[in-house]
Amino acid sequence: MPAPDYILKLRKKIGNDPLWVPGVRGVVVDGQDRILLAQRVDNGQWALISGMLEPGEHPARGLVREIFEETAVVVEPERVVSVGAVGPFTYPNGDVCEFLDVVFRCRYVSGTARINDDESLAVGWFGIDELPELMPGHLTSIHRALAPVEAAHFEP
Repeated sequence: MPAPDYILKLRKKIGNDPLWVPGVRGVVVDGQDRILLAQRVDNGQWALISGMLEPGEHPARGLVREIFEETAVVVEPERVVSVGAVGPFTYPNGDVCEFLDVVFRCRYVSGTARINDDESLAVGWFGIDELPELMPGHLTSIHRALAPVEAAHFEP
């Protein structure tokens, strides 16, 4: 996956040092209570759709953009599910990142799920009893998003 231009500019200044990056993740639920997932190119694992926010980008708008860019599906964020920190991750080139992770529950609006960029090997809808093995933390995000509405989860 190509890094956004602003990350590349920062990396020229700081090298591989740890970088704190705001990220978003969506639990997209359709009218049949299925969850939208993508199989990632970088590690082959199934995951919720996620991405990095651009400087100044509002989290909900950024997630809508990321989901459309990756899957051609239009969504409407309904609520924040959780806020947390994920990482650190060390990429093959040595870059280290930690992510502020804002997870939203989203409602499917329109579009046919498909691979819409170079970040996914596959994209599809899965019933809760049909979920493939997921990246760490993603199943927890799904369960929290499907639970009765309550305050967003965060680590105290």
